[in-house]
Amino acid sequence: MSHIEILLPKMGESVAEATIIKWLKNEGEAVKADEPMVEIATDKVDTEVPAPQDGILLKKLVNDGDVVKVGQPIAHVGTGAGASTVATAPAVVSNGSTKPSAPTPAPVPDQALAGSPIGKSGPSGKFYSPLVRNIAQSEGISMIELEALNGSGEGGRVTKRDILDYLPTRSNAGATQRPAVPVAAPTPSKAEPQAPKVQPAQGDELIEMDRMRKLIADHMVMSKRTSPHVTSFVEADVTNLVLWRDRVKSAFEKREGEKLTFTPLFIMAVVQAIKEMPMINIQVDGTTIIKKKDINIGMAAALPSGNLIVPVIKQADRLNLVGIAKAVNDLAGRAREGKLTPDEISGGTYTITNVGTFGNVLGTPIINQPQVAILATGAIKKKPAVLETPTGDVIAIRHMMFLSHSYDHRVVDGALGGRFVRRVADLLEQWPLDKEV
Repeated sequence: MSHIEILLPKMGESVAEATIIKWLKNEGEAVKADEPMVEIATDKVDTEVPAPQDGILLKKLVNDGDVVKVGQPIAHVGTGAGASTVATAPAVVSNGSTKPSAPTPAPVPDQALAGSPIGKSGPSGKFYSPLVRNIAQSEGISMIELEALNGSGEGGRVTKRDILDYLPTRSNAGATQRPAVPVAAPTPSKAEPQAPKVQPAQGDELIEMDRMRKLIADHMVMSKRTSPHVTSFVEADVTNLVLWRDRVKSAFEKREGEKLTFTPLFIMAVVQAIKEMPMINIQVDGTTIIKKKDINIGMAAALPSGNLIVPVIKQADRLNLVGIAKAVNDLAGRAREGKLTPDEISGGTYTITNVGTFGNVLGTPIINQPQVAILATGAIKKKPAVLETPTGDVIAIRHMMFLSHSYDHRVVDGALGGRFVRRVADLLEQWPLDKEV
């Protein structure tokens, strides 16, 4: 019987390791292709590692609670003929002895409960995943509060959902549980202007930001501090594009089983413009400019919660219209359902945001760091426009839209930023009415 080595998969560019939360299969137990074998956690997301094919879990190479590097082997799975003969084999370690139980966590000193960083385990022995610890520390939740939570995970483990459900009630109930910890008042920095103190009036409703909104806020402020933003605007006559889509969208949906929205068409134009002007597809590291080989297009998507997420279409320059349309619909649908993986929201090299979805004619988008540019597409409106004809100028009703291009003026000058958005507009205006799909 042959066996395959299961490696901890890559889960995004910035994720280097994960913690083994719980094995879902025992050694000697059969596994099916795509069936979850082990639950893992990073500082961004909890997820599962599936079996790559049918077989038997021969050996676990790591234990619950272990921190594992991306690419590190975590298990051996037996495959092929004869696999069923070891289905009842006892679980043993390499020296032939029975597998030892996980060590009991060391007690945490009392003083660590109220102000120190959250450890992997509390005094009760509960395990806290990196994601739970990260949320707890960012929200100022103490070990005492975590220990008091009734977790819904295995053995009372506190999950991401448990801690997020606790946050809205924390302002009242949690206040009595949190110990008073003296904290030195921060000294205002002359270099960092302080936001004005807001005093709510009687009857005002106080709404605490959720974790995602805090992350978005921090990312937006960081982007404005990092990049001197400049925005160029172009108005485009997209009448041909609108007429072409109206003509083919029904046949496209019938043939491909996918709706054809304007977003894939915008992405195709942006990809072509990036091919012609690759210095838009760059990143900055200090004084070094990194020219990206791949064209990975992020598309900002609004969530039902009101928050924002940016799934990424990887190597969009290698996809045709059908491929881009399928990717757009798939990522947008799973974004609304909260089913995106860390890798699907990382690695973007250029971002598009469609403010026209909300009826806005234009916007001034903020760059999604570490990228250097972002395009906002406005609503398409029928407007009177002057057309030049061989017999003279005429006024006609045309489908018009604004494109807003924000770029990092450290590395993208007005000439390049302006030419780029003009080129995108030209590609949309010149969309051929007889284009095949």
